[in-house]
Amino acid sequence: MKFVIVILQIALLYVFYFIGNCLQNVLHLPIPGSILGMILLFLLLCFKIVPLKSIETGSQFLLAYLPVFFIPATTGVMNYYHFFMGSGVILFFITILSTLMVMVFSGLTTHYLSKRKSDHQAERKEDKAC
Repeated sequence: MKFVIVILQIALLYVFYFIGNCLQNVLHLPIPGSILGMILLFLLLCFKIVPLKSIETGSQFLLAYLPVFFIPATTGVMNYYHFFMGSGVILFFITILSTLMVMVFSGLTTHYLSKRKSDHQAERKEDKAC
């Protein structure tokens, strides 16, 4: 039964992707349709129009296998090695720098959100105690 729930939730995520692509094509926006779909889903989650439980298990499943989705792109780069010849050292440093930036930004964001959540929970406990 859990498998069916995961499939349905992934299908719902795909619906948002599809809607985002349709919006991008109809409105001729410079933003990719997948980003528009994510923004739409984010807004609907924020306003609690779509409950988090309706996509939670499916999105966790996709996140668990996310690295597998990057393998084709990485191996596809190998077909174009002639574009990267002579600039390997620069690309190495760019890769290291961008990876460090992502790690620092992700860590700071996670720390901020974790602190904010714990502060919010502490406030709720104080309110219940009164």
